[in-house]
Amino acid sequence: MRTKDLSYWLFLAPVLLALSMVVIIPLLFGVYYSFTNWNGIDVGGFIGFENYLNVFKDKEFLDSLWFTIKFSVVSIILINFFGLALALIVTSKIRTNKFLRTIFFMPNLIGGLILGFIWQFIFIKVFAGVGQVFGIESLEGWLSTTQTGFWGLVILMSWQMAGYIMVIYIAYLEGVPTELIEAAEIDGANPFQRLRFIIFPLVAPAFTVSMFLTLSNTFKLYDQNLSLTAGGPYNSTQMVAMQIFKTAFGQSEMAYAQAKAVIFFLIVAAISLTQVYINKKREVEM
Repeated sequence: MRTKDLSYWLFLAPVLLALSMVVIIPLLFGVYYSFTNWNGIDVGGFIGFENYLNVFKDKEFLDSLWFTIKFSVVSIILINFFGLALALIVTSKIRTNKFLRTIFFMPNLIGGLILGFIWQFIFIKVFAGVGQVFGIESLEGWLSTTQTGFWGLVILMSWQMAGYIMVIYIAYLEGVPTELIEAAEIDGANPFQRLRFIIFPLVAPAFTVSMFLTLSNTFKLYDQNLSLTAGGPYNSTQMVAMQIFKTAFGQSEMAYAQAKAVIFFLIVAAISLTQVYINKKREVEM
């Protein structure tokens, strides 16, 4: 860094300024406010760790955190599975691969709120109609229970993000030397063996990137949660981001909500960094 000239820092200055104004400074102020009685207008008195201690006694927050963790684990697995599967399909020798890339990526272009309302109509109206026609009672009343609301959110998120993750896998799959695949095929390796012992190790960095993106997006989910289930029934499908928002703007407890946000930030950061470290280590081993 010491060898960089003045022009380097001049070009970098706008980015650093924007990052400081939008991320670093608000984060520092937020941490400070979490130790006070801040109500959104007046800072109030300094109360130390009282807000943080109350967070661990808040059953609604802990329930939403557990629901978010379960949702994130299932969604990460499914999104990466479908993303890789779609990438393998569109990088194969089929004539419509470019058209399919566009089709698979399109759900990612739809806004979260709109997407939630679209799937809400599908789950409530379409599923109920199909259930009535074929006599399948389990398809009726979707989103009215915690279990169906959970799977509704998983389906929505997987459908939206699979195409985006597919693009990342495509970039790495197209970098795999065709000579290696052809040599393995000549040596008698079947498709599964070529996938397991050649393709997977070479696209290992894609798993690191894709898991980081899916992890951060699923944990921070808010707009789809709001439009699809609104946290119902009885807040049983309420995720952490929505719970923090309700605490801040529904109950006007800004400092308490900020304490929840800081704890949530630390949890997500710890999980993300651990995931990146483990995956980077596995890349070397593979």
